[in-house]
Amino acid sequence: MCRHLAYLGPDVPFGELLVKPPHGLLKQAWAPRMQRYGTVNADGFGVGWYAEGDPVPGRYRRGGPVWADPSFMDLARVVRTGALLAAVRDATEPGADGEAAAAPFASGPWLFSHNGALRGWPRSVAPLAAAMPVDELLTMEARNDSAFVWALVLHRLRGGDTPAEALADTVLELAEATPSSRLNLLLTDGETIAATAWGDTLWYLSEPGRRTVVASEPYDDDPHWKEVQDRSLLAATRTDVLLTPLKEPAA
Repeated sequence: MCRHLAYLGPDVPFGELLVKPPHGLLKQAWAPRMQRYGTVNADGFGVGWYAEGDPVPGRYRRGGPVWADPSFMDLARVVRTGALLAAVRDATEPGADGEAAAAPFASGPWLFSHNGALRGWPRSVAPLAAAMPVDELLTMEARNDSAFVWALVLHRLRGGDTPAEALADTVLELAEATPSSRLNLLLTDGETIAATAWGDTLWYLSEPGRRTVVASEPYDDDPHWKEVQDRSLLAATRTDVLLTPLKEPAA
């Protein structure tokens, strides 16, 4: 499992979101408050952020624990952004691909993270993999389950799905193929955020017209944080948040 966060709002040093808060993503790497599976997220981390005028985000990822990387602390102090996606990782299979397996995954304007695990990976998704274009499988960033989930989402985005449609359809397809999988997904293009709650916690903080934060768990004790009900889809901008129930696939 892992913890992740996406932000849309005014430009701030990204340490204001990830490091400074009392329960920020940095602390969640070793002391998450609400994580249902796993206790320490020390198998890699990453942050992707957007610069004004450039739709393609930059990324910084490493295969070790975030607290052991002084370069990350420097970046967090000085790099300002109005949109980001960040994650800390607890690997389903230790040692799988290191830095390449750390979220956020990226393509074009998109940043993506998966908080969860595919039950029975990889055999359980073999039929889905067989239906994918070979070139899309060969260009997966890593060989872990989260990279495969990203490949499914990206395939739908390239086919014209909206972010919310791409996440919802991917979750329902995977839930049917691999029952009991945990599928909390997070996606942004720097202007919108889409997310699913499917098997683990998801929260959001919204100040319409100013900022929207979507995260595995609150980074502080602000009473305006709201929990997203399990089996839900979230679609957000800087001005609003829309929640839609997701139905379990038919047995």
